[in-house]
Amino acid sequence: MADSTITAAEDTEETVTSYTTETNSGEGTGTSAVEPGYGTGRRKEAIARVRLVPGSGNWTINGRSLEDYFPSKLLQREVNSPIVLLKLENRFDVIVLVEGGGTTGQAGAIRLGVARALNAIDRDANRASLKKAGFLTRDARVVERKKAGLHKARRAPQFSKR
Repeated sequence: MADSTITAAEDTEETVTSYTTETNSGEGTGTSAVEPGYGTGRRKEAIARVRLVPGSGNWTINGRSLEDYFPSKLLQREVNSPIVLLKLENRFDVIVLVEGGGTTGQAGAIRLGVARALNAIDRDANRASLKKAGFLTRDARVVERKKAGLHKARRAPQFSKR
């Protein structure tokens, strides 16, 4: 009895040839319309103006390539995540003008701008998945202001009993 259940379980298992987190199985198979679009993204002090143009997947950020502007793979993946989610790689050229803030804030602003541009291009096909992934929500967290009598926003002077 035990032998028959083990063989049945072995028959139903699939053999996966490779595991990776870098690949998108349906690359370029998204159902969105491919036409020009524009979106503005903001995060912390950074403001990004993003233009999507039908093309071959080239990124231009302040006149530089994606790899030059964001050497970190983490930030490259963050700015590209809305396009990867919708499986639209190599369908759009992305032209970005970004100013203010640091690298993380600029990457977050670009991601929001790309998501808004994709939403504007084809609202029916893209909005639901972008909204579910949280890409259309502006991250409202900003640096808290310094208060009087404190060293920083919350850091109080060291207490001395005597």
